Amino acid sequence: MIDLYYWTTPNGHKITIFLEEARLPYKIVPVDISRGEQFAADFLRISPNNRIPAIVDHAPADGGEAVALFESGAILLYLAEKTGCFIASDLRGRAETLQWLFWQMGGLGPMAGQNHHFGQYAPEKLPYAIDRYVRETNRLYGVLDRRLAEREFVAGDYSIADMAAYPWIVPWRRQQQNLDEFPHLKRWFEAIQARPAVDRAYRAAAGINTAPTVTPASRAFLFGQTASRAGYEQ
Repeated sequence: MIDLYYWTTPNGHKITIFLEEARLPYKIVPVDISRGEQFAADFLRISPNNRIPAIVDHAPADGGEAVALFESGAILLYLAEKTGCFIASDLRGRAETLQWLFWQMGGLGPMAGQNHHFGQYAPEKLPYAIDRYVRETNRLYGVLDRRLAEREFVAGDYSIADMAAYPWIVPWRRQQQNLDEFPHLKRWFEAIQARPAVDRAYRAAAGINTAPTVTPASRAFLFGQTASRAGYEQ
């Protein structure tokens, strides 16, 4: 059994997609980031960066004590290695998968996240910041579109690279993008959207959280933390 510490964000969706695809038994432990639950002492022992997702694997492959992990990319890689699924076994295929996984972690996710922040949540609309991140998101969509021009999935076969990127494309309208401008990306997006495991993952999310995560009351938790506040006791 895997405990998944989770909220309904793109990074959270990555892990439910994998768990559903691999049919691994798991239990969702909701961490309501809009209420500051990510700063609770028990959660910080699992995820010292006070971010979701995180997991505790009670049946690791070595048969030893439970393994706790944070960071969505590390979790995807761990689960792929645990199961032998959704990552190539050969040297070159594995390298392809990992470089696109890290592309998402270092590029698409952070840039789209800043796009969301300045376009949707910042109390002051800063045209330079909005334009900067909308343009960079657009550039990254273009990178992915070109990558998919000659292949069905990002790294050959369907893999953790696809699972990492897909949830960050789901809010394309909010990111001020148009999928019709990226035909290869759109074809890939619709193919993944149609997968039964992806549908199950998003239906699970709908049953956990139906309210907006960002509200006036939640802004201090989500956007106002500093080093001195990040470990406060609730």
